[in-house]
Amino acid sequence: MNRQDHALFANDTFYLAFAQKDFKAMERLWANAHATVCVHPGWPVITRRDEIVESWRRILTNPEQPGIDFYNATANAVGSLVMVTCYEEMPGSVCVATNGFVEEDGELRLFHHHSGPCANPPPPSGARSE
Repeated sequence: MNRQDHALFANDTFYLAFAQKDFKAMERLWANAHATVCVHPGWPVITRRDEIVESWRRILTNPEQPGIDFYNATANAVGSLVMVTCYEEMPGSVCVATNGFVEEDGELRLFHHHSGPCANPPPPSGARSE
């Protein structure tokens, strides 16, 4: 499996943890040895791993949190990193997201997540691209 495919798999794992509200899986996905950054829609920038993990605990344990799906994921290697862009579909809105992955202990870990509203999102293509 090449790095882009590995990152797309890690991205799938991220959204599966989100959809299943699996806090432990979400916590395991985030990098430990690298700088991290997370921007949820409408939230300020979060850069400390412990605060990022806590933000996900709050989101995933919120019974009002709507379901989420993602589509049109594309992976691009940038040096030793892989950046995945995709669209997040929630009831009544679509956001565009960037998820960055870095290798730690032989696994790709999330070091960057940024999601924000998208005014004119494309329709789902039904296929991944690299």
